[in-house]
Amino acid sequence: MISGFDKIVEERIKKGQRDGAFKNLPGAGKPLKFEDSNIPEDLRVAYKILKNADFLPPEIELRKQIRQTEDLLAGMQDTAERYKTLKKLNYLILKLNSAGNTSMANEMPQYYLKKMIKA
Repeated sequence: MISGFDKIVEERIKKGQRDGAFKNLPGAGKPLKFEDSNIPEDLRVAYKILKNADFLPPEIELRKQIRQTEDLLAGMQDTAERYKTLKKLNYLILKLNSAGNTSMANEMPQYYLKKMIKA
């Protein structure tokens, strides 16, 4: 059973086909090119859907949060607030390093208070 909206869409597509709106489009008649050929073929569509939904894998999301926290920390003047943010940053780094998706050589180093306070 086709809903009213689906019927309108189908009619517009058919009208576009009759009027030639879909002729001579770039890439017509050629296979679709996927951005990342390293992804197994059976996962490409699923990854594309996740990408279009702005979904990030947990590791990438953690790295994004770490960068944001580092930027926030760089602009702070209050020592107590810097310490609190530094603890959050180290927690995020520990969480990323504990995920176990990388070797120890590639782990992100934690920050230390002495390094952050350059008075």
